[in-house]
Amino acid sequence: GRLTLDPRVHFDRFGGLMVIISVLLGGFLFGWAKPTPVNTANLRDRRNGEVLVALAGPASNLVMALLGAAVIRLLVAMGIGVPELVAQTLWLFVVFNVALALFNLLPVPPLDGSTILFRFLPARYAWQLRPMLSQYGIFILVIFILVLSRPLVGLILGVARFLVGA
Repeated sequence: GRLTLDPRVHFDRFGGLMVIISVLLGGFLFGWAKPTPVNTANLRDRRNGEVLVALAGPASNLVMALLGAAVIRLLVAMGIGVPELVAQTLWLFVVFNVALALFNLLPVPPLDGSTILFRFLPARYAWQLRPMLSQYGIFILVIFILVLSRPLVGLILGVARFLVGA
């Protein structure tokens, strides 16, 4: 029942509340939706298949950022003026997709980067590290955001500026 474009199906109440709180606090925008369920038994190569599934989200965000940046570059190259609201929307589209791609690559559960980390760690270390990171991952992310949000925003904006050629 989750294969739909209806955003209400993907809405997580606590994740949505975190978006509102982070906006009110004026810091790094933070929140989440319900995770996409993946049945690893359906993967041909379970170990590498999980990595490909984990890379799919950040890769799609990167493709969308590239498409948005291409539209901006095309508009600038052709000298086509657009209303400020359209320009800001295109810019934010690129920024948010870059942010999602980079953030989801952080190697902390429940983010996709943790799947990639566990794939390349020796099995013994991954087996020892996974339960601890899974249990405390959300707290690690909150601390990470509180401490490193400014440099992370700088990195995100730098990548977005590079993509649009600014």
